[in-house]
Amino acid sequence: MILPPEGKKPGYHHGDLRNALLAAGEAELAQSGLAGFSLRKVAARAGVSHSAPAHHFGDLAGLIDALAVRGFDQLLAKMQAREATAPDDAGERLVASGLGYLEFAAAHPALFRLVFGTPMRANSSTDLRAGAARAYDHLAAVVASLPGAPGADDPALRAEVLGYWAQAHGFAELLLSGHICGDAGARIDDQARETLFREAFSRRRSGAATR
Repeated sequence: MILPPEGKKPGYHHGDLRNALLAAGEAELAQSGLAGFSLRKVAARAGVSHSAPAHHFGDLAGLIDALAVRGFDQLLAKMQAREATAPDDAGERLVASGLGYLEFAAAHPALFRLVFGTPMRANSSTDLRAGAARAYDHLAAVVASLPGAPGADDPALRAEVLGYWAQAHGFAELLLSGHICGDAGARIDDQARETLFREAFSRRRSGAATR
C-alpha cells in the first residue's frame, strides 16, 4: 500500500485539485442541495484541508460560480454529442440538441437547476458569462440552420431561439418535477421521453413553418 505524503489525506488529487474539488462540489450539491452547501463540506468530500477550496475559488460564491460554468460546459457537450448522432438534417439536429438538453437535466438535476438558478448579472464572472454564451450561441446556430429560419444577423432569430429553448427547458423541468409520467404515475423511460419530446417539437416546427 502506498501511503499519501505526510500531511495529506487519502483522496488528495495531486495536480488536479481544482477539478477534484468541482467534482466533490457537484456530488455534495446532488446529495444536499444548496441549503447545506459549504466549502468545508466540499473539502471533506474531496479529502483535503478545509482551506483548499478557498485557495482555488476564493469563497463559496466563487465555487458555486465555477460549478455553474462546469454545468454549462456539460450541457453543451451533451447537446453536441446527441447532434453528432443525428442525420444530416437541420430539424433532426435541433431535436437531437433538445434531447441532449433533457439528458443533461435527467443525469444532473441539481447541477441543471444550479445552472439556471444562478442569476446572470452585469457583475457575473467572465467565465460564467462565457459559458452561458457558448451554450446559447450553439443553439442559435442550430436554429439559424433551419429552413426558413431568420439569419444569424436577423434580430428575429433571438425570439425563435428563445421559443425552442423555453420548450426544451420547460419539458426538462416538468420531467424532473414528475409532471410528465407514464401509467399510474410511473417514470417514463428514455424511449418514451424521446418519442414525446419529438412529437412536441414536430408540432412546434409545423406551426413555425406556417407562420
